[in-house]
Amino acid sequence: MPDYENILIEAPAPTVRRIVLNKPEKRNAISTPMRAEIFNALQSHDVDEEVRVTIICGAGDCFSSGYDLTSGGLMENAPIYSAPGDGQWTRQATDSWFSIWDLAKPVIAQIHGYAMAGGTELASACDLVYIAENATIGYPVVRVMSTPDWQFHTPLLGLRASMEMMLTGNTYSADEAVQVGFANRAYPAEKLEAEVLAMAETVARVPSDLQQVNKRSVHRSFEVLGGRTAIRAAQELQALAAYQESVKEARKNPYESIKKAFD
Repeated sequence: MPDYENILIEAPAPTVRRIVLNKPEKRNAISTPMRAEIFNALQSHDVDEEVRVTIICGAGDCFSSGYDLTSGGLMENAPIYSAPGDGQWTRQATDSWFSIWDLAKPVIAQIHGYAMAGGTELASACDLVYIAENATIGYPVVRVMSTPDWQFHTPLLGLRASMEMMLTGNTYSADEAVQVGFANRAYPAEKLEAEVLAMAETVARVPSDLQQVNKRSVHRSFEVLGGRTAIRAAQELQALAAYQESVKEARKNPYESIKKAFD
């Protein structure tokens, strides 16, 4: 297995791989180098005949606190090309998270502690999501900076739940996350890892040549229903937010502004 600086690769069972976001001192904030390593690992697993499914989880106290705004620009050495101009970052985020949907092999998110902002984007891009009963999810950045970069909320959560999340920036419990369709199931925190591994082993029983068709059939139907188009349609609104006076003020000190958003 290759050596990475921001993630760990584990093999908890035959044909199952686990990507561990490994920046616990930064609450697994997602930097551009971390994103690049995640995609590199997933793409490697996608062509590895010994791998049938990948789990993504976080080291330390949480899954991920969101994007890392302290490690340089999010577009610096970006893992994929995005056309320049307004909305370049949201196009980058959208296309990169779509790349997980487009993999042949299933990807499972395992959330403990909390998943915030960009952390919820990574989790929602996975095919299955399982969450600890004491964990929370949220997108508090909408209180001060912008709409989400990956506009998954309305297609995945529905009008009422997504509207409440956007208008309040509130966090949601694991039970609420399951109820609105963000997560598949919630488990006691002490059982989460074992339950997710058991599910991964169940998924891995299906040969990859068939499983890729199973996965694509669901995504294809979601596309026919307008899911992918809806996510893309809202991405320029994230860029538009940057022109609002309150956001301009917040961006003078983005780190402090985002800290306030979590209050």
